[in-house]
Amino acid sequence: MLLSFKRAGSLARYAGQRRFLSIHEYQSVNLLNSYGIPTPKSIVAKSPEEAFTVAQNFGTDRLVIKAQVLAGGRGKGKFDNGFQGGVLTVDSPQQAQEYAGKMIGSKLITKQTGAAGRICNAVMLAERRDPSHEYYVAVLNDRVTQGVVLVASNQGGMNIEEVAATNPDAIITTPIDFEKGLSKSTALELAKTLGIKEGGQEEAADIFINLYKIFKDKDATQIEINPMSETVDGRVLCMDAKFGFDDNAAFRQKDVFALRDISQEEPSEVEAQKADLNFIKLDGSIGCLVNGAGLAMATMDVLALHGGNPANFLDVGGGATPETVKKAFEILLSDPKVKSIFINIFGGIMRCDYIAEGVIKATKELALEIPLVVRLKGTKEAEAKAMIKESGLKIIPLDSLDEAAEAAVQLAV
Repeated sequence: MLLSFKRAGSLARYAGQRRFLSIHEYQSVNLLNSYGIPTPKSIVAKSPEEAFTVAQNFGTDRLVIKAQVLAGGRGKGKFDNGFQGGVLTVDSPQQAQEYAGKMIGSKLITKQTGAAGRICNAVMLAERRDPSHEYYVAVLNDRVTQGVVLVASNQGGMNIEEVAATNPDAIITTPIDFEKGLSKSTALELAKTLGIKEGGQEEAADIFINLYKIFKDKDATQIEINPMSETVDGRVLCMDAKFGFDDNAAFRQKDVFALRDISQEEPSEVEAQKADLNFIKLDGSIGCLVNGAGLAMATMDVLALHGGNPANFLDVGGGATPETVKKAFEILLSDPKVKSIFINIFGGIMRCDYIAEGVIKATKELALEIPLVVRLKGTKEAEAKAMIKESGLKIIPLDSLDEAAEAAVQLAV
């Protein structure tokens, strides 16, 4: 039994480079506007009173209020206080204040957040613009061409994966020269091919060109505009934006990474990142501590083979210290669903005696009460096993991966 595609997909980012910084919609709008890319006028509000003031001074009563939560499906989402919808139209400052009061401080639950939802700390008020047609536009890295491409479709405002499945010919992929960017002639030709009216083609072409400039300048991994709308008054506007940025570029993109909102992230994952641990919280009952992403995923597969469910993906890497191991234990034990812990270490670069020292220290200092199964193989293996034996602690050492995984599953019941 292998990991499901869904779970494997959620872990893939840790198997290599971590690329997961996302920013809020209002921040994305500000970034687009700084490159001259047109959007509907929008202003963020962080309290109901501020929402009232923003709406009162906006210049129009025809507004949309959007919960600023890092998740898709906000429009169909539901707040934990029972309020329905994270994207709604408003027609007065009073209504803006009322809706903001029900959104801010509550958790929005969508198909992407899971049952726990995510906290809404702000709302964005935007002018309503009436679209005559909606398009999809994205700039991303493409494995086939081994370069950057602009992906566009005249079927925007919907799930692009569904378009790809039902009408793949509706998706146009345009390779972009990394150094030169997108030429004006290519951008104009794309605008014509998409069916944008002649009066809006120039504006659309400039949007395509400037989206790539942001992508390159800011070390983005993805920019998705869905929809880009042609409005009834002839404008072409980016109505919604989703950005992703390469974590490896954080050292030179300090302005972008300063926008990070850790309230939208799993607290245990934030703590793990501070300790340079690769950690993803899952829904099972077996805490896992492993070195190396490949071994970690194989360990989870073996647990699943024996009927168990991992509570996390935790890769301590090759440079773990006893202090790092203790921190890893603290993170594992912060999850009340963890009923047993399985440590599976292959000592290559990592020394098994360092892991054993950390395990013993954590077991003593954290007064560990749940069962602990340990499998150590490789560098300093003998010394590590001797340390565990001499500690006199209730640690279950096993050599066979199958036996160790089966024991961890049985002890978690």
